[in-house]
Amino acid sequence: MCLGGFWEGQEEMLLRNDLIPVVYQIEKADLYNRAAKKLGVNGKAHIKVDTGMGRIGVRFDEVENFAEQLKNFSNIDFEGVMTHFAAADSFEEKNFTELQIERFNQAVDIFEKNNFKLKYKDLANSPAAIAHPKSYGNMIRLGGILYGLGEDVLPDWTDKPSLKPVLSLHTKVALIKKVKKGETLGYGRTFRAEKDLTIATIPIGYQDGYRRALSNRGRVLVKGKYANVVGRISMDWTIIDITEIDNAQVGDEVVLIGEQNGSKIAAEEVAEKAGTISYEITCGINKRVSRKYVDGE
Repeated sequence: MCLGGFWEGQEEMLLRNDLIPVVYQIEKADLYNRAAKKLGVNGKAHIKVDTGMGRIGVRFDEVENFAEQLKNFSNIDFEGVMTHFAAADSFEEKNFTELQIERFNQAVDIFEKNNFKLKYKDLANSPAAIAHPKSYGNMIRLGGILYGLGEDVLPDWTDKPSLKPVLSLHTKVALIKKVKKGETLGYGRTFRAEKDLTIATIPIGYQDGYRRALSNRGRVLVKGKYANVVGRISMDWTIIDITEIDNAQVGDEVVLIGEQNGSKIAAEEVAEKAGTISYEITCGINKRVSRKYVDGE
């Protein structure tokens, strides 16, 4: 399913590859219908309703007219309706979330009264799936909790599931050196050593997704012990303080997200220090960082 819809010119590609677009514009539905008719097939599609997110989707108060127009497209099987929540994680916004659910149900009623055979009705994202049972419909669309993320996006006012993160981020020590008291490190000389230090340079930086906002704030794991980031994070390099870590050597594994010898750094911790959420941290890891997929428990 293509949750964002499609661009003009992609209609036949969708149909030839069994891809299901989300539709929320009459113009796009017309293009998709014409392509399906040309190929002699019926294409599947889901309808996106904007119940208050304000991002994409046909407005909730324009659904009736939208449904009337969609009935003209005989080569499209509209098998589902969806929406997306704006603030399902917020206790203060519970009333608005309930309003979105009400608007969605009204939209479903309109489509069904217009003889749309809706197989799927889905609203819930990760926080709604935990905190708002009325949003379940008959399918939910989980996001970060599929990957074990959620401490900073799931509501604090309801029970949370036990989640195990599936991602870890590693690099290795590239260089170790001594720094004397009073010397400075990194661009802008934002860190000054208050005593003699042993530092390590690791080959990862904001080009890789290790955010510049973690400068002088982040921490990593070396030999199961925490080492603070010192100085500004560069495009390709980060400096860490390993003064208190015995026997550290070039080539030692460095964990930026994950566990090592019983110690842990969660994506949520990194996000908090960077002033964002864990989703942005994990999504921001650049593609030049090699991926290794491992079968787990």
